[in-house]
Amino acid sequence: MKFTEGVVEEAALQYFSTLGYEHLHGSTIGPDGVVPERSTYDDVVLVGRLQRALQRINPDVPTEGIADAIRKVLRPEGPTLVTRNRSFHRMLTDGVDVEYRAEGRVKGDKVWFLDFEAPENNDWLAVNQFTVVEGQHTRRPDIVVFVNGLPLAVIELKNPGDEHATTRAAFNQLQTYKLQVPSLFAWNELLMASDGTSARVGSLTAPWEWFGPWRTIDGSGIEPPTVPQLEVAVKGVFEKSRFLDLVRHFLVFEDDGAEVLKKLAGYHQFHAVNK
Repeated sequence: MKFTEGVVEEAALQYFSTLGYEHLHGSTIGPDGVVPERSTYDDVVLVGRLQRALQRINPDVPTEGIADAIRKVLRPEGPTLVTRNRSFHRMLTDGVDVEYRAEGRVKGDKVWFLDFEAPENNDWLAVNQFTVVEGQHTRRPDIVVFVNGLPLAVIELKNPGDEHATTRAAFNQLQTYKLQVPSLFAWNELLMASDGTSARVGSLTAPWEWFGPWRTIDGSGIEPPTVPQLEVAVKGVFEKSRFLDLVRHFLVFEDDGAEVLKKLAGYHQFHAVNK
């Protein structure tokens, strides 16, 4: 088989399928798609999925409270991309306080955006070729991973048959996306770059040297070289319960007053805790 970027993309999508993710092409859910889930190409949160998921996860919160939570999560606070991302991450891991009127008075409650205890209660979706338009830029990441309609991960893939299309080139492409379509990344929890042979995972702010391979799928041992790194990374990171655990417990922000950094634990740190 001749290796192309399309072949790598299809392989990655197959890995997501084996994990139980729904798969849709970006054009299908685009504003002019067969089943549109976005009003415009600068909408990067799938609000319909988000609303349905929140109602399912928070059955005791009325519609007004769910609407309040959606308003807050669609506008995370902060003057920069990384501070907005930090605000969102706090909402994602700690829930968000909402208010609504009931029985003639204002009541308060907490809404959760993820069901950490029951992974299958969430909505898991992998979208390839997801077009984003922002300002003068149009970008189309290879795969965007949505959980409950929120774009929590972006994966960029390169053609292993092209000597210039390396995993480093995929990483560089992700950096370009962050600069040109930053709205996609306010809700980002992790990034993945791969040339089909090697694969590396990192956080929103991580430089290349902090993007690392994920060498085990379930933590029982290092996978042999015969298993593609892309397969190990996708199945190791995005298995539903592991991904929720990573998001909740293994992503941290460091703020020294001058710079805010987001850090993701490596596979060895993750599995050392989860033995």
